[in-house]
Amino acid sequence: MKTYPVIGFFVLFVVSYGSSENSSTPRGCGLDLLPQYVYLCDLDAIWGIVVEAVAGAGVLTTLLLMLILLVRLPFIKEKEKKSPLGMHFLFLFGTLGLFGLTFAFIIQEDEMVCSTRRFLWGVIFALCFSCLLAQAWRLRRLVRHGKSPSGWHLAGVAICLMLVQVIIATEWLILTVVRDNKMACSYEPMDFAMALIYVMFLMVFTMGFSLFTLCGKFKKWKKNGVCLIITLFFSILIWVAWMTMYLFGNAELKRRDKWSDPTLAIALVSSGWVFVIFHAIPEVHCTILPSQQENTPNYFDTSQPRMRETAFEEDIQLPRSYMENKAFSMDEHNAALRTAGFRNGSLGSRPSAPFRSNVYQPTEMAVVLNGGTIPTAPPSYTGRHLW
Repeated sequence: MKTYPVIGFFVLFVVSYGSSENSSTPRGCGLDLLPQYVYLCDLDAIWGIVVEAVAGAGVLTTLLLMLILLVRLPFIKEKEKKSPLGMHFLFLFGTLGLFGLTFAFIIQEDEMVCSTRRFLWGVIFALCFSCLLAQAWRLRRLVRHGKSPSGWHLAGVAICLMLVQVIIATEWLILTVVRDNKMACSYEPMDFAMALIYVMFLMVFTMGFSLFTLCGKFKKWKKNGVCLIITLFFSILIWVAWMTMYLFGNAELKRRDKWSDPTLAIALVSSGWVFVIFHAIPEVHCTILPSQQENTPNYFDTSQPRMRETAFEEDIQLPRSYMENKAFSMDEHNAALRTAGFRNGSLGSRPSAPFRSNVYQPTEMAVVLNGGTIPTAPPSYTGRHLW
């Protein structure tokens, strides 16, 4: 009986200790969570949870699109749809990187996180816009000539254009962190924006080049060009918005330290969903959509010459009475020759077959041309005796 007060005191101590620890922990987070990851679960700073949920949905959607392409890959036979598959996978991989990089701007920064942010931001966007530029080149060829560049050319162009930004980002980190011995997190917003000049050039150039995808004689590929233009248009709007807020807006509102990371995280999520909705989903749908049979004639297309449906079209258009009279005269001529007889070398005179004088006997051609019925004697026929 004396142990009950001891047990009760111990339970009260544990509860009071837990409540004191919970009071110093942000609402919605566990006790053992590191302070670096507080914004992933802090209900008082709800922006981190919202951006995290939207980015997670984007990751799942992008993985689903990649899985659909992998499953349907053996069934894609058309060359124009099969050649850009490598480029599509690169674009989806870049979009997946945008959603993944969002989490680096939700958690609190340190040296490793800041280096990752500075390097991957420009590289991932360069990969996405390089794929869009390769897509614009592909659609331009398809609209004008009906043929797509090879898959190796499309993927190679995208990778080479991305490597330029890799070099720029690497040199920026080496010059600022290694040579000047500065902290990776100690950089000005203007320096961050200046390192993305090449990405902005890619974006603007791709937008201008994609306008030419609407000029050509193969109209079925122009829908893809419209989706590409819409994607680039919204991307430019997002970049103008986040750069204005990141460079000037946060400082004017005196929220630079608190709103810099949310601004960049929202820009990443918004760009990723624009890529998914207006480009990735339409392209995957167009790729897996079964193409029309090439041998099926389109009777509603007046631009193509009409094919002959039968080899006897000119013969069928002839008047039926003319064909019957012609067949009858040929039969009458043959009967006359058989009646008169002819000599065949030393065999002498060949006996003739009985002559069909007044009885009209149609030939096989006359029966066929009359639809299978025995035609009557033409009105122009009169019985004539040749003897």
